[in-house]
Amino acid sequence: QVQLVESGGGLVQPGGSLRLSCAASGFTLDYYVIGWFRQAPGKEREGVSCISKSDGSTYYADSVKGRFTISRDNAKNTVYLQMNSLKPEDTAVYYCAAVPLISTVQALCVTSRLFGSWGQGTQVTVSS
Repeated sequence: QVQLVESGGGLVQPGGSLRLSCAASGFTLDYYVIGWFRQAPGKEREGVSCISKSDGSTYYADSVKGRFTISRDNAKNTVYLQMNSLKPEDTAVYYCAAVPLISTVQALCVTSRLFGSWGQGTQVTVSS
């Protein structure tokens, strides 16, 4: 059974940093894409960033390019999202999700409904 567990959320001031972790179990990441998505109250779910384990290719939403970095640790079956220069508009519940590598990372990341396995989410609040 595929399980994804997020951690690392919290309250941070504007300009601050957080690192989210997504620990996967029940499958190996070899041919999967792991994505980070977020949803703020009253807004649609947004694909933030995704990474392919097989070749390390990545995708970032325009809203986070240059500020967020996605990475993976294959030995730990874990994907990270380093978030720097956080803004109040980054406030949301962040989820990680997994999907088999059935298309390009970008095509998958902008189509969240294709992701069949989801974590429980972790709250990120950016406020002074």
